[in-house]
Amino acid sequence: MRDDFPRYLAKELDAADPLADLRDRFVIGDDDLVYLDGNSLGRLPAATPAHLDRLVREGWGEGLVRSWPTWIEWARRLGDRLATHALGARPGEVVVSDSTSVNLYKLAAAALDAAGERRTVLVDAEDFPTDRYLLQGLAQARGLTLRMLRSDLDEGLRLHELRSALDTDVALVVLSAVSYRSGALLDMAAVDAAAREVGAVVLWDLCHAVGAVPVELEASGADLAVGCTYKYLNGGPGAPAFLYVRRELQSRLRQPIQGWFGQRDQFLMGADYDPAPGVDRFLVGTPPILSLAALDPALDVLAEAGIARVRAKGRRLGELIVTLADAWLTPYGFRLASPRDPGRRGSHVSLHHPEALRISRALATEARVVGDYRTPDRLRLGPAPLYTRYVDVWDAMDRLRDLAERRAWEHVPGEPSRVT
Repeated sequence: MRDDFPRYLAKELDAADPLADLRDRFVIGDDDLVYLDGNSLGRLPAATPAHLDRLVREGWGEGLVRSWPTWIEWARRLGDRLATHALGARPGEVVVSDSTSVNLYKLAAAALDAAGERRTVLVDAEDFPTDRYLLQGLAQARGLTLRMLRSDLDEGLRLHELRSALDTDVALVVLSAVSYRSGALLDMAAVDAAAREVGAVVLWDLCHAVGAVPVELEASGADLAVGCTYKYLNGGPGAPAFLYVRRELQSRLRQPIQGWFGQRDQFLMGADYDPAPGVDRFLVGTPPILSLAALDPALDVLAEAGIARVRAKGRRLGELIVTLADAWLTPYGFRLASPRDPGRRGSHVSLHHPEALRISRALATEARVVGDYRTPDRLRLGPAPLYTRYVDVWDAMDRLRDLAERRAWEHVPGEPSRVT
């Protein structure tokens, strides 16, 4: 893209955007607010409120417990929708349940139980904290060795670093397909192949990938994966997560949280736990029906868009951020803190600046641009292709340039934030 990229060119890109009409499928109450935090919480689909209202009034209010027969399969039904439209998986390999952290624990513990005498777990040292914390607890409880892989803060984990750590003692590798901080994108197929060579299992965290980049779990040979539905999938705050278990592994793994929804013939109320066949054995308890229901209208929009078109637009939005940052923000101490190659990035871009925390706050309060901050000094900008326009990105970068020229962050407090 040109360094001297005028605003009218952004508007021309919007006019030619095949996904432009999908913006109307979301609730956008303030057109002047630029929202670039879709990688933390997606916008509300316009169809969701009425969809939930019908469920509450008719399903719950009128149907009462008689509605359960229509709800009880939703974890699998929505999992199959995710498998088809976002994950490149087969029916019967994905269920929606619990939180990402709980699902990560379930699958990591199950994989370690099946690992025999192997005693080593690998994780990216810069991965999302929950992933590292859970593995620290599992390793400590089981007397295992947890090895932290060296990872570049901006470029992410290099494949040669992983290969050098893989040996026949490695039981489990836990990695994020897209780095939460920099957006660095891993080659899932190459990672899975490297782990298979030594007989290790990879558990993928797809939170910053699903709904933004094509994920091909079956084609890449992935064994296990988890992810959330409230970022690019627009399922709403606290929406339930999903888990994936490759069909060939399902009968070999026994999950550690043995709840009645994972029981074969659950309504027989048997005395002993007998895991359900297939991926259903990784369910635990009664599902949160209202939260599950919000996924349906959100997945309708993704299915209409198609993940390939979402990815194509996401790359172009990211390139526009990089182009304008290089041209406008470098003189003010900013630098790119994500891979420059768009093929190695997810849909968010990070910029380094020593005052990134205060800049993020000033950007939101004074410039009306919502991005976010990540330690130690990163401003993270996450356009969501389903509803973010090119002109939104242009306006956000223009407002950031103005803020930088005026050093408008200097009066903003710099203490840590409790906003996730």
